[in-house]
Amino acid sequence: MKELEVFVGEWSVEARFPGASFGVGPSARCTCEWLLGGQYLVQRTEISLPDAPDSYTVIAAGEESGRYTQHYFDSRGVTRLYAMTFENGVWTLSRESADFSSFDFAQRFTGTFSADGNRIDGLWEKAFPGSGWELDFELSYTRA
Repeated sequence: MKELEVFVGEWSVEARFPGASFGVGPSARCTCEWLLGGQYLVQRTEISLPDAPDSYTVIAAGEESGRYTQHYFDSRGVTRLYAMTFENGVWTLSRESADFSSFDFAQRFTGTFSADGNRIDGLWEKAFPGSGWELDFELSYTRA
């Protein structure tokens, strides 16, 4: 779990949606902190836009180095389970099978940390059954 220390702190988050008439969408606030003596990393994200969900995640170590499980919960009542990796400054999340909620589409996220660890540039992709991956939206995290 010590590899995840770079996540700890406060971040501002900006989203960019393909085809949107506005450039950068609403910003959110994200806080990452250790839980239970460093056994888990929790991530809390709050956004002032009523249509966008606030979320809470709990990250647990996997059996292999660099592999984790992210338990996702949001204000819509959605619960999801993501496989997570963090290696060489690249953060990935993927959900490609049913878990605690309906599985209408697969999701994956790839985020890359800047050299100084103060910015993460990433994107979420989705794939519906019978189709390939497509961009859902981009996210940028900037350390506050």
